[in-house]
Amino acid sequence: MHDIDLSVIIPTYREEENLRIILPRLQQTLSRMKIRFEISVIDTCESLDQTRQVCLDNGATYINREHGNTYGDAVRTGVQHAQGQFTVFMDADGSHTPEFIPQLYRERASCDVVVASRYVEGGSSDNSGSLIFMSLLVNKMYAWFLGIRCKDVSNSFKLYRTEQLKTITLKSNNFDIVEEILVKLDRIRKPLTIKELPYSFKERMFGHTKRNLVSFALSFATTLIKLKLMK
Repeated sequence: MHDIDLSVIIPTYREEENLRIILPRLQQTLSRMKIRFEISVIDTCESLDQTRQVCLDNGATYINREHGNTYGDAVRTGVQHAQGQFTVFMDADGSHTPEFIPQLYRERASCDVVVASRYVEGGSSDNSGSLIFMSLLVNKMYAWFLGIRCKDVSNSFKLYRTEQLKTITLKSNNFDIVEEILVKLDRIRKPLTIKELPYSFKERMFGHTKRNLVSFALSFATTLIKLKLMK
């Protein structure tokens, strides 16, 4: 029996400005849902800005990531600390809107994973046309090569069953850990049931993106093979 219904995990790296806007909206949204929730902000091993104080001011749990400062380390740390029956991962930069979480949560009983999807009918992205094309191509290749029945594999804004997350061992250190989660869940939950909801991906509010889609695309083949062979 879970004492907490929903864990929201936010990996962050120098996102104090964005968190000042996101966390109050997130608290308000989750409070309106009338559920038991926790918000965990997974920061760097040693704080680089005022993220700890922003969390304290907004009722979020501040956690330093363990074993390293990669995105993968943040995800693994978040999963380890999650206590809710369900877990939502969201970015700290404003591209994932807190107000969409109730839609993800409403579908929790109908499938294993609920995806905020840019690439189903009704979904969209504020990115440039070239980035959208490259991202769409990458996602199509991921889905086909890895056998995942999902159009938006790479978007981290998803709802999972926490118990399932805790049964898999995640090894990736970069943003490909998002794809690794689906690959490994699919292995233990054949067939993994995924529901995609149309979502409008927003541009980040402040700061610079930590993702580089061009460099990612250059290492795309290596990443695909690694995920295919990963155990």
